[in-house]
Amino acid sequence: MDGTTKATTDPQVGTTPRPHRTKRHQGCNNDQVTRASLNKQPHEVASMFDDVAERYDLTNDVLSLGQDRRWRKEVARAVDARPAQKILDLAAGTATSSLPFAQTGAYVVPCDFSLGMLQVGKKKNPWLPFTAGDATRLPFKDDTFDAVTISFGLRNVQDTDAALREMYRVTKPGGRVVICEFSHPTWAPFRTVYTEYLMRALPPVARSVSSNPDAYVYLAESIRAWPDQPGLAEKLRKAGWSRVAWRNLTGGVVALHRGFKES
Repeated sequence: MDGTTKATTDPQVGTTPRPHRTKRHQGCNNDQVTRASLNKQPHEVASMFDDVAERYDLTNDVLSLGQDRRWRKEVARAVDARPAQKILDLAAGTATSSLPFAQTGAYVVPCDFSLGMLQVGKKKNPWLPFTAGDATRLPFKDDTFDAVTISFGLRNVQDTDAALREMYRVTKPGGRVVICEFSHPTWAPFRTVYTEYLMRALPPVARSVSSNPDAYVYLAESIRAWPDQPGLAEKLRKAGWSRVAWRNLTGGVVALHRGFKES
């Protein structure tokens, strides 16, 4: 892969005639460590994830105290993928999140704008149709997928509303969206402890297991700045999704939002 975004050419998934280029970026070296800012410039965020790609899954497991595995199981239940359905897994990274859908017999497309993540994922699971793409401008035709899902990635998209509209566009009528994202704990005392963990404990822990611990400072900041559960639900409705609902996991540390595209 080079710096050009490539859409999948698999006949099962249509592509739009509007390929575009992502800004070429450099990986981390001894003199420079990539850390995105909260204005979420796409090339900064993509470069940051390129830098942490090799140890990303391990780092997530450590920082979440193993909870990320439980959260991903809940996502799989909510998506409820069936044999022969087409599932788009956005911000799929190395495709850890995509495997449960493939195991049901569904056709899953792991999509991410970090080429480093895709390259690591392709080494692990070469049979999956990894696709480079920007969530705000997806390289797929209208009404392609039975379900679109994104886990811990929507928060990193520069234009959340545009991404939600794009997810709606590529979903078939009657299809669904499932979003798993860090949110706001519902119990005030726990919320205070959680915020302290994010800003004080998370960076030192990340330093011991991550190739780019500064990236996790950005992640902590982005979690604090993210809308609460009703706020994200309202964004989904404005993008066209109906029957929007959410469910809190781990006391609201994470929330699962789901919506449907009316037939």
